[in-house]
Order: sequence, then C-alpha cells, then structure tokens
Amino acid sequence: MTSERDEPARPEAGDQASDESLSEAFGTVARQLREKSAETLAPWDITPAHLRALRTLSRHGTMRLSELSDHLRIAPRTATEVVDALQAQELVRRRADPADRRATLVEVTEHGADILTEIRATGETEAGRVFGRLSPADRAELARILGELRA
Repeated sequence: MTSERDEPARPEAGDQASDESLSEAFGTVARQLREKSAETLAPWDITPAHLRALRTLSRHGTMRLSELSDHLRIAPRTATEVVDALQAQELVRRRADPADRRATLVEVTEHGADILTEIRATGETEAGRVFGRLSPADRAELARILGELRA
C-alpha cells in the first residue's frame, strides 16, 4: 500500500497550476515574445536567430564558426547560414584563423555593433512592455524559475 506522501501531488482538474495549463500559458507568452521580437527586428531585416548569433559574438568576441554553433546549440551548417546572412548585411566578417588557416573566425563589424546597440535600445522597450506588468519581485522570481527550467 502506498501512502499519500510517497506519491507526487496530482493537480486537480480546475487547478491553475496543472502541467497542461502551465504549458499552455508558457507557450502563449513565448509566442507573444517571438511575435514582439519579430516586429522589433523587422526594420533591420534580422531574425531572432540572427540576433542571438550577433549577441553571442558581441558578448564573447571573435570565435570560430564551430564555437559559435556550440554557443548557440545549433548545427554547424545552421551557424554557417546564420553567419552568411549576417555577413551579407555587413554585420559580421569572416577571416582566416592565424592559428589554423583551415578554420574561419567570425567577428562583429563596427556596423554590426552599431545595429546591435540600436536593437538593444528598442528591444529593452519591447521587453519592458511584456515584463513591465510584473513587479520587480515577480520578475526576479520568474528569472529564477526559468533558470531552473533551462538547467
């Protein structure tokens, strides 16, 4: 016979914290964030994936394409496509790795850094619209919870 304390609590059908309702709410908010992000990035003709790569390069500096794909957790071929798109807009540049001429390094251009600064200013406003409805304590708690889920 199993005691109640041995089994995980099961949410009631009307429980707002049920896995299904949490998943649905999370999906709705994620969709809203993606839509806002796409709207925000439209003037620069940059996708959220391009922005992630640009931010990663800005934060971590010049790196090999393979390192970028590792940072972004995407396939190397996908990283190449993202860098191709960013290079076409002169936001990044490729150069040979002096330590290994077979490898290619990628770095943010001055134009790319300027665009990233503009996007950050706009993005902070958009993020503020989404998360600004939360109190600072709620934002901190949400950040903590999302950190747990990402781990």
